[in-house]
Amino acid sequence: MSMDEALLRSLTPSVLGILVRRGADFAAAEDAVQEALVEAVRVWPADPPRDPKGWLITVAWRRFLDATRADTARRRREDLVDEEPAPGPAPSVDDTLQLYFLCAHPSLTPSSAVALTLRAVGGLTTRQIAQAYLVPEATMAQRISRAKRTVSGVRFDQPGDVATVLRVLYLVFNEGYSGDVDLAAEAIRLTRQLAAAIDHPEVAGLLALMLLHHARRATRTAPDGSLVPLAEQDRGRWDTASIAEGVAILQAALARDRLGEFQAQAAIAALHADAPTAEETDWVQIVEWYDELVGLTDSPVVRLNRAVAVGEADGPRAGLAALAALNDSSPSSSGKGHPLPRYTAVAAYLHERAGDLTTAARLYAEAAHKAPNLAERDYLTRQAARLNAHRSR
Repeated sequence: MSMDEALLRSLTPSVLGILVRRGADFAAAEDAVQEALVEAVRVWPADPPRDPKGWLITVAWRRFLDATRADTARRRREDLVDEEPAPGPAPSVDDTLQLYFLCAHPSLTPSSAVALTLRAVGGLTTRQIAQAYLVPEATMAQRISRAKRTVSGVRFDQPGDVATVLRVLYLVFNEGYSGDVDLAAEAIRLTRQLAAAIDHPEVAGLLALMLLHHARRATRTAPDGSLVPLAEQDRGRWDTASIAEGVAILQAALARDRLGEFQAQAAIAALHADAPTAEETDWVQIVEWYDELVGLTDSPVVRLNRAVAVGEADGPRAGLAALAALNDSSPSSSGKGHPLPRYTAVAAYLHERAGDLTTAARLYAEAAHKAPNLAERDYLTRQAARLNAHRSR
């Protein structure tokens, strides 16, 4: 990303917030800001403004007024034409936080909230968002338009839910990289921006979690695209600067004694990052943090991950016992037919650790059929083939 593009995207939320505060409805203001951004990309390389934010506000406001004049169905807004503020320094008020809340409004579906956040707060174009999510641009445009219509009637000064905003940002982060937009890096940028706008330990916890996960990114896949499990990753290639920053942010958040799920997840990630080798991982402490997470969320996914940690800390039989507790509807620990993603893969791993290679091979093959993506399917298929080859010797 060039410097001008980075500046444009950092200014997007405050410019949009100023237009809304001046009286523009959210949908019209967002369209006007996007047009101003396009104009800036065209004009700035040859004629950079002395006041980039003021330039964007002026151009976006004029675009909004032009659209208002042209829309005969909105004649009730014609009085705004005579109220254009005189040019001058941009207001210091920052409505970024309210934009986060608005874009993550409870009335929106998660996918719509993500798309609107990337467009209105992140400054991405509809084309970039569509490419990142591997959908046609027209489909993404419709999704964003519906989302804008949904929130246009929401009062800008209403308080929002931080937890909802954080979940939206975490959804963005987990999409990783696709197209010409690195969504993991974009999620980190937006979470940093949110952390600057609000003093909240869970915002810090999410930022720490993202940094700690992102630090391992380069080692998660081999050159051929195949998955590399955590235990086999080259820890010498982990990003130590991101790890150090994530740990420092996490420690400051935990010191406030207001534990939340993202802080607990970040603490687990920090323990993995702190271990010089996989064998030196402090699994006992990781189980303790999973116990905290279970108390905070009672999430089946958290319980599944806890079963893996228990298997490492107390042995595979203990892990299988913890896994079996997740399958109340079916007493079999094989996980066959279990609706929880990756349950069967975890069962396969624990059975292999316990020495039951026949069951483990069968379960790896079963898990491969349920894998959510090609990389996982190939990895699980190779695990099944490896055990079958070992048994046939």
